[in-house]
Amino acid sequence: MTERPFLLSGRNTIIHKLRKLDLLVLNGDDMPAVVVTHKGVKEYEGKIPENKREAKMMDIELVDVTLGDNFGEEKILLFVQTLNGKEYKIDYSKVGSKYFITLHQASFL
Repeated sequence: MTERPFLLSGRNTIIHKLRKLDLLVLNGDDMPAVVVTHKGVKEYEGKIPENKREAKMMDIELVDVTLGDNFGEEKILLFVQTLNGKEYKIDYSKVGSKYFITLHQASFL
């Protein structure tokens, strides 16, 4: 089994840990996808890969929070920590507003 480029912490936190792969976070069918890079988090506007192989070719790791080996259910609130030490809050109850993705915490290592 290969090592995953992210860690799960608590009930709703994803920690990005591998610079060469971006994370594409999926949260159910009705919620927009979010891409996590080493610099930050933003709403994903591209084509969502059909499978893990296609995602690897795009240098993306698919993270479906609804799968059992992740959180196992859709989340209203997710926290994502990027490699640059910033933590972002993704509030799915505020999709479409400027408060959908916000900087939650910045810790400079």
